[in-house]
Amino acid sequence: MDTTDPVINFDGNGVCNHCRYFDDVLSKKWHPNKEGEEILDKFILQIQTEGKSKKYDCVIGLSGGVDSSYLAYILKKRYPELRILAVHIDGGWNSELAVHNIENIVKRLGIDLYTGVIPWDEMQDLQLAYFKSQLANQDVPQDHAFFATLYEVAIKNGIKYFLSGGNLATESILPSSWGYDAMDSKQLKAIHRQFGNLKLKKYVTVSFFKRKIYYPYFLKFKIIRPLDYLPYLKEEAKEIIKQELDWRDYGGKHHESKFTKFFQAYWLPQKFGFDKRKAHLSSLIVAGQITREEAIIELSKPLYSENELNEDKEFLSKKLGISLSEFESIMNQPNKVFTDYPSNFNNEKLLRSVIRKLNVMKNKLFKYAELN
Repeated sequence: MDTTDPVINFDGNGVCNHCRYFDDVLSKKWHPNKEGEEILDKFILQIQTEGKSKKYDCVIGLSGGVDSSYLAYILKKRYPELRILAVHIDGGWNSELAVHNIENIVKRLGIDLYTGVIPWDEMQDLQLAYFKSQLANQDVPQDHAFFATLYEVAIKNGIKYFLSGGNLATESILPSSWGYDAMDSKQLKAIHRQFGNLKLKKYVTVSFFKRKIYYPYFLKFKIIRPLDYLPYLKEEAKEIIKQELDWRDYGGKHHESKFTKFFQAYWLPQKFGFDKRKAHLSSLIVAGQITREEAIIELSKPLYSENELNEDKEFLSKKLGISLSEFESIMNQPNKVFTDYPSNFNNEKLLRSVIRKLNVMKNKLFKYAELN
């Protein structure tokens, strides 16, 4: 990591805040060992016990990428009786390879799949609105739809456990300055009102109240990250799913979506100077999976070949319903940050403050009860 993260800081030994945070905080939540396996076994037993009267025990998100594919594989290998409902969202940007991978995974593992399809006219309108917003995080329309749909599917099926492919081994480092919360529906709607043209009739959103209060505290919806409790070596995982699931590589993290590939490999580095490979590789370094020297060699490789970039620009402009010159014009507009638009940021800060105070009060009450 370097100063392309504008708020990075280094101590007297040249160690950045991201590495310090991993060592001091995140590593305490990471258990890729026997202890972690025992914790995960208890989680799964609880999930299966609570799901006895239901059709499914849990939901997982399935993008076809390495993390979600390996998660599906390892869950069925370790817990063959676990009844999993996989959820995938087709936002119109899937590569043919992603479709191939997802079909193979669910067939070979015997997992039921729910595919939510966003009407392309709405997705196109919202994606173009975000493009015009000039914000860094252009993946919001896909990411928000995925999680909002996942919540809906879980609630409809009476499921309260979401087993996520998120993990500290490959994504412990990601600067908050490089983007903003994809789940902020207030900002999503504000951007669409300003730059969009259609009404979002079938595009699903999730409100701040539901996501932060109703789902976790009333419905008791829980998110568990199994890969944080198991040894997860990314390159080894790739080889396993290639052999066991006929999985095929995309060539980059999250490149299973054509838009995400363009966003991460061109939009972010070209407009904002953010190369997400630095965060992904840094995560692997602190996890002990690669060396810094190996990461620097990887960073020296080009993100795009000139021909491939031109092809993708042409593809994306046609897909978004604009000319190539309009596409380039939008690319050249001044950058914006999330504070340029309405958001739930202050609500988030207030809620965190309230939760902290409640936790302090709870701890004091426990201590008082112990003393008396």
